[in-house]
Amino acid sequence: MPSSALTSADLATPKRENNYVNISAYKFITFDDTAEKRPEFIAKCEELNLKGTVLLTPEGINMFLAGLRHEIDAYMAWLHTDTRFADVVAKESLSDHQPFTKLLIKLKAEIITMRMPLIKPEDGRAPSVDAHTLKRWLDQGHDDNGKAVVMVDTRNDFEVDVGSFDNTIDYRITKFTEFPAVIAANRDALNDKTVVTFCTGGIRCEKAAIHMQNVGYESVYQLEGGILKYFEEVGGAHYHGDCFVFDYRTALNPQLQATDTTQCYACRAVVTPREQISPWYVEGKSCPHCQKMSVEKSTAETSV
Repeated sequence: MPSSALTSADLATPKRENNYVNISAYKFITFDDTAEKRPEFIAKCEELNLKGTVLLTPEGINMFLAGLRHEIDAYMAWLHTDTRFADVVAKESLSDHQPFTKLLIKLKAEIITMRMPLIKPEDGRAPSVDAHTLKRWLDQGHDDNGKAVVMVDTRNDFEVDVGSFDNTIDYRITKFTEFPAVIAANRDALNDKTVVTFCTGGIRCEKAAIHMQNVGYESVYQLEGGILKYFEEVGGAHYHGDCFVFDYRTALNPQLQATDTTQCYACRAVVTPREQISPWYVEGKSCPHCQKMSVEKSTAETSV
């Protein structure tokens, strides 16, 4: 997960209006030389002063990086010299601060942990729907075949709480490894509908849609590029709230601008602007969620 906490020194740095380019990108592809390539990624990112996280896995690559325009452009040009990643296109947003505090180049087993080894997006993706087509489906209330459209959020519960599509199905999962069980349990309720899976940037829903096909769902799509691409192309139509992101900005609105939503330093819960009014919210120390957990713990200990 990308680094997220800014220090007081970072915040004291004078702002430069939207000078930082934040990119997110991934590709599922056989990548069996991750250990050998890691030093090259470290050297290139350090040379270009980039911060953020790059995950190198046998099933592909996932990146969350930020830097100045020329630095990001130079990194993408370098990445494209590897034929495996020549077609990688990054989603972009802008900020006036560097949103990461350090650079992490990690070796992992999966881009996103699902523990379903038979799911290999490189061998074939589930059908995808682009942002404009999805908006049209949601505008008219059905897909092009007249079938009802159901949105399924594949993100964790705390991300969904920040914002999601209208009338979406939210199974309140706390980690992606829970998704296969809950989607199997609800197959009968969804199988006569067109299901569109979605997530922040497209990775989870890519695996989720393939899994749903594998277990017998007849009409399932993934939202191409996830919520962030949807925001970029059509704005916030049929979406309420913001989109949680894993950097200091915490959440982006449909204009891809940072909001006043933040994360508690102590418990890591998402804290809305309204919750920041609470006397329990002390920046960098506590929030109403901390208080709630404290009360619940005290109650449980008393009842024993």
